[in-house]
Amino acid sequence: MSDVERLLKQAAMQIGAGGSAGFVEVCIMHPLDLVKTRFQLQSSSSALKSSDPHYYNGIIDCMKKMYKYEGLTSFWKGILPPILAETPKRAVKFATFEQYKRFFMFGSSTPTPLTFSLAGLGAGITEAILVNPFEVVKVTLQSNKSLATQVPSTWSVTRQIVRENGLGSKGLNKGLTATMARNGIFNMVYFGFYHSVKGYIPEYEDPLLEFSRKIAIGFTSGVLGSCVNIPFDVAKSRIQGPQPIPGTVKYNSTVGTIALVYREEGFRALYKGLLPKVLRLGPGGAIMLVVYDYVYNFLENKFQDKTQ
Repeated sequence: MSDVERLLKQAAMQIGAGGSAGFVEVCIMHPLDLVKTRFQLQSSSSALKSSDPHYYNGIIDCMKKMYKYEGLTSFWKGILPPILAETPKRAVKFATFEQYKRFFMFGSSTPTPLTFSLAGLGAGITEAILVNPFEVVKVTLQSNKSLATQVPSTWSVTRQIVRENGLGSKGLNKGLTATMARNGIFNMVYFGFYHSVKGYIPEYEDPLLEFSRKIAIGFTSGVLGSCVNIPFDVAKSRIQGPQPIPGTVKYNSTVGTIALVYREEGFRALYKGLLPKVLRLGPGGAIMLVVYDYVYNFLENKFQDKTQ
């Protein structure tokens, strides 16, 4: 097999494994992503707390009110954009991570923690550029508090955004820098920690113990990444979601939004939605990396069987 054929085979396996990992993760963990977004869009105004029946005081309260006012299917509002995006998004993330990893070897024969972190940063920024339009549509759908049966379709929301604001920084690419910062920082920590720690903790021969080892490292990677990048996630939700006063843009730039939220609502507001985010991306991070590893190994064995 030539070098070109080998590289194409590896890329195909990375894309297949990454896409599978993303699809499985989003189907399982989407409800918590929705809860996270609702918290991040919610202002801390005391007047709002007393007057808005949709004001959420915690994860359980949010889920109860969503079920009461919007129905059971509301937990999967906005799932179509991430399903359409997650398979190519994760495929791109894992495939570009491998390519960036080669670039950041800095002449070394083996990758270092810095290599993994910089490759993760590059992969996160790359996937953010591709997925941001889907994120704008998703946040718009998730912010709608009507009954699930009354929420407009994904396609109609997309057409409305394009018709009213176009494809640029006020339309489908609104909040792009916030998405790049959020995804870049998360994946820098996520991949950097996972691959570095996995190399230090010995593998187990027992399949169950080895599975548990990967789950534990993946879970920790997802939690750490979530804790580090949450202020950028809050900024992204504020920029891409409905503005407090219709027709007036309050949240615009990433750094400006973070500063404004801090000034008006305090430091803790920058960590709104952290618990549902951790509950989603902790296990979600473990699911993605473990599914990726097992699907990649499965595809690798299949390719080997066919070439023998």
